Amino acid sequence: MAVCVSVIGKENSPLYVWVGSGREELHLHYLAHTALDVIQEKVAAVSKTPDTRELYLGLLYASEEYKVYGYTTNTRIKFVIITDAGNTTLRDNEIRMMFRRLHNMYTNVVCNPFYIPGEQINSREFDKGISALVAGN
Repeated sequence: MAVCVSVIGKENSPLYVWVGSGREELHLHYLAHTALDVIQEKVAAVSKTPDTRELYLGLLYASEEYKVYGYTTNTRIKFVIITDAGNTTLRDNEIRMMFRRLHNMYTNVVCNPFYIPGEQINSREFDKGISALVAGN
């Protein structure tokens, strides 16, 4: 399903990046980073109309190889999921559900009293959840 999952903090610093095995890690990091510009544009356009903000931003952009999807929380944490462009079986509703599950996993990490907000995420449970998420379970 997904080839890269990123959690990006308020100040656009990566909190967690998962890249599938055998993938071009640096290129996928670059794609996730360039998605931040599109996320900022979409959030700025939506924030002009109060109380109608949708957390799921949809398809941010597509290249020949990958499709990049975005999601932002009320606390300005950004999630980016990158999929293969050739994967035609993945629907928009499935991507939306992946983001909701990712948001719930992130919420569980933040609720941990030993987690310092803004720090890199180093959690075995979060790693297991991401593995299950990208496997489609």
